[in-house]
Amino acid sequence: MKKGMTRRELMATTVATAAALALGVRPAFAADTLKVGFISPRTGPLGSFGETDGYVLELVRKAIGDGIEIGGKKYAVEILDQDTQSDPSRAGQLAKDLINNQGIDIMLAVSTPETINPVADACEAAGVPCLSTVMPWEAWYFGRGAQPGAPSPFKWSYHFGFGVGEFHKTYVSQWKLIATNKKVGVMYPNDADGNAIRANLAPLLQKDGFTIIDPGAYETGTTDFSSQIALFKQEGVEIINTFPIPPDFATFWRQAAQQGLHRQVKIIQVAKTGLFPSGVEALGSLGVNLGSAAYWHKAFPYKSSIAGVSGPELADGYEASSGKQWTQQLGATLSLFDAGFDALKKATDPKSKDAIVKSIATLNTVTIAGKVDFTSGPVPNVSAGPIIGTQWVKAADGSKFPLDYVVTENATDPNVPVAAKLLPYNG
Repeated sequence: MKKGMTRRELMATTVATAAALALGVRPAFAADTLKVGFISPRTGPLGSFGETDGYVLELVRKAIGDGIEIGGKKYAVEILDQDTQSDPSRAGQLAKDLINNQGIDIMLAVSTPETINPVADACEAAGVPCLSTVMPWEAWYFGRGAQPGAPSPFKWSYHFGFGVGEFHKTYVSQWKLIATNKKVGVMYPNDADGNAIRANLAPLLQKDGFTIIDPGAYETGTTDFSSQIALFKQEGVEIINTFPIPPDFATFWRQAAQQGLHRQVKIIQVAKTGLFPSGVEALGSLGVNLGSAAYWHKAFPYKSSIAGVSGPELADGYEASSGKQWTQQLGATLSLFDAGFDALKKATDPKSKDAIVKSIATLNTVTIAGKVDFTSGPVPNVSAGPIIGTQWVKAADGSKFPLDYVVTENATDPNVPVAAKLLPYNG
């Protein structure tokens, strides 16, 4: 597996590329090899998103074996995977290296704006097809400069997955399951996710009769949430919704418990963190009955088109291989390879970047995470996808792991079976 580059290596390759381009020299790449770039955060504060990537990459590489046949021709496939270390600047540098020095044919990027947006921007500037998933599409589309109602400014980058509309449907569906005073304390950070959610989700929730108590955007890395906690206690909020990175949520929720806020909360709904078992387990008893949402769950009734595995097979295989509990990122990352390879196979010429991007633009397929359809909006370059209501509960006696991740509602994809009733946080 190709390891992430050091800072010195990045600088060296950048200088070498600049010199070559100045002389009019471009690297030569094999005509019969398809090069797929894959960028994700495998270490750093966002590392939990990339924890399962090694297993997914192993599955995909095994599935493609010595190559794939497209249009009657056999192509070898090389997947060049890189770790951003949760650094947006590094993400952009890695993308430029894969484009300029490795000669990739298509870029795949996954998990959070800190990873995806700089990669997509680099691909857009260089004319390289880019496909991504796992961040609100509004933060991807509008966060990169698109304007509502205006033509898309993007030709080379495409994104699929959940958006504010899906969060809205899921949260209203989930929050109706428990009687509350409908006062929602929101903790939206000052980043692409938080700003998109504040601007788009909060007004929709207000229209549904929820009172939004917003102490204002906080900075990532904040260590003292006392003022927010005091406001939530004063206003009597019974629902909390937040979109933090994992370390920030752990800090906030531990302080909330110390200051007694957790005793009045009936629903704590966490996005961006609270997604993975390791982070929830680290909270101890404070993580039990935490509400979450899943962009993939092993209960999703779909199969991977590239690896041929079902949801339970993917989850069980990962647990057997790693000894760790399955996470929703398994299916999300695999769905990116499903969609990416389907686009390559449907391209009139998989070595032509124009042909690949045209194939992505008309892609209408089913991945292990559900449907991806770029022909139907909601805006150009975007295919909206489901996110379903979930909860972390104590696992049954004899379980291999302390917590179970259960589906509690399915408004955005009724094909996913509901398995459990939502429990109040203080039940």
